[in-house]
Amino acid sequence: MVRRSQTEVAVLGALSVAPMTGYAAREAIRDVLGHFWSESFGQIYPTLAELERVGHIRRQESMAYELTDSGRTRLRELLAEPAQRTPPRNGLLLRLFFGRQLGPEACRDLILAARTEAEESLSRYAFLRAEVAAEDSPDTPYSLLTISAGEHAARATLAWADESLTALNRLEDPR
Repeated sequence: MVRRSQTEVAVLGALSVAPMTGYAAREAIRDVLGHFWSESFGQIYPTLAELERVGHIRRQESMAYELTDSGRTRLRELLAEPAQRTPPRNGLLLRLFFGRQLGPEACRDLILAARTEAEESLSRYAFLRAEVAAEDSPDTPYSLLTISAGEHAARATLAWADESLTALNRLEDPR
């Protein structure tokens, strides 16, 4: 699946929840999907225009876009394709890989910052989980799956950070 189709999935998926303006779609993608998916705002508006041109969405009098039948079909087709793996780009791990150049103290600071971020993420996910669980929506079980993935990733980061801090301590005091 090329980048364009991934953007189509995000836009069509957002519009499958409810009709919305381009701005609202952009905000929904940032605020709701942003916990696990980032989309370039520069891609959203051209994608909306293209989807409208080919008839997958139409603009209502209120200027909100809504899915058409062909748009719903296109979304299902795109969702049925295998998910494309993207190569990871992790600035923290890049720095730690060359950590000898930084030294243990600077590496410790980087890991502690990652640990703090993971703790904050867990807190945000707990709030989000409660908020989503309170909704009476057929989308709730699926939303909870993505929240669970974020929680697991944050807990894994915490475990990794603790393990890495212990390893750095051994570098400084090999006894």
